[in-house]
Amino acid sequence: MEQLSIDTLKSEAKTFGEAETAHHERSLYGVTDGKRVGTYLEHKFRRHLHEKYEYVEGSSAKGIDFPELGVDMKVTSIRQPQSSCPFKTARQKVYGLGYSLLVFVYEKTDDESTKIGNLKVLHTIFVDSSRTADFQTTSGLRRIVENSGNADDVIAFLHDRFLPVNDIQAQALAEEIIATPPELGYLTISNALQWRLQYSRVIEQAGQIHGIQRIG
Repeated sequence: MEQLSIDTLKSEAKTFGEAETAHHERSLYGVTDGKRVGTYLEHKFRRHLHEKYEYVEGSSAKGIDFPELGVDMKVTSIRQPQSSCPFKTARQKVYGLGYSLLVFVYEKTDDESTKIGNLKVLHTIFVDSSRTADFQTTSGLRRIVENSGNADDVIAFLHDRFLPVNDIQAQALAEEIIATPPELGYLTISNALQWRLQYSRVIEQAGQIHGIQRIG
């Protein structure tokens, strides 16, 4: 069996999205729980990959779906394109999650006459790890650095945005930001016990920004 790579993952995601859009699934009829729909699509895509490729499947312990490739898979409805991910450190909001994202955005419909559901995969997007930071945080920090801001300015900004850092962490992060300004991220990341990732900007910018690729 062939070893799964980033390129084959993207190619298979496109093929899978097109096939799923044409597929009608009785077990999904009447299902409104986004988590259940997401689990269905994720498991089906993994089965699709296992037919052709060898790869290490992620677990909750490993944290992401494709640990060898540094990619996590997300499935979200176009009605509210968002998902959660584990919180590791406030630094993720500034420098990115530490891995790339493969995002399937679907629209679900039900056929009342046949009692069958359908998932139309509207967008399949690959977000490189370099673009997985928070847009408002990174754009604000880049402005501060460009305006010759210092560590105190950065710390004030971090506190204004309620980043979950203590004073020592804020000081260290501020010094790193001055020395190495972050890339502009395109996610919206909300503070919570888990990060809440929102994808509207990624959907809008896919194919126009380096590091955000529209696959399907």
